[in-house]
Amino acid sequence: MEFVGNIFAMAIAAIFVQNFVLMRFLGLCPYIGVSKKVDSAFGMGMAVIFVMTMASTFTWLIQNYLLVPLNLEFLQTIAFILTIASLVQLVEMIIQKTAPALYKALGVFLPLITTNCAVLGVAILNINENYNFIEAILNGLFAGLGFTLVLVLMAGIREKLEKAELPQAMKGMPIAMIVAGCMALAFLGFSGLKL
Repeated sequence: MEFVGNIFAMAIAAIFVQNFVLMRFLGLCPYIGVSKKVDSAFGMGMAVIFVMTMASTFTWLIQNYLLVPLNLEFLQTIAFILTIASLVQLVEMIIQKTAPALYKALGVFLPLITTNCAVLGVAILNINENYNFIEAILNGLFAGLGFTLVLVLMAGIREKLEKAELPQAMKGMPIAMIVAGCMALAFLGFSGLKL
């Protein structure tokens, strides 16, 4: 029962309290760039969930069964980036074959998952927090869910604002930045949770 409680606390922390986008300010490029349409945002979120979960899995294995035994910890960042790049290539090929419309909608942002610092951040966080194998996988999954949540919320708000009457100077990026700031303030309210 304690294990389930710990997993629940980890999920709440990764999704709401320590959200990678709004609290750690990682992954801001796709957050702003792919949040114009809900469909694209959801597709990007699913891709990021997959990459974060798989990256957490493989980077934990690489760290504990390759880098540490061979005293090669100084290669951690390079090894993790190569792992993430390989996973992104796999996701890109799968989406291109299975959902060409989504592949076209995501455009340049799909390969940019490789440079999404949120993915590398969750892999390094798993190692720094000394998570075991299961905890690392779940933390990657929950961090991806948190990323997807804020991306889809932002896309929904931006779609509504496209139909709203706004002053010309506020359309586009200015209102997107204001909405992002308001969302960050709203998520700051979760920081008072005791987990």
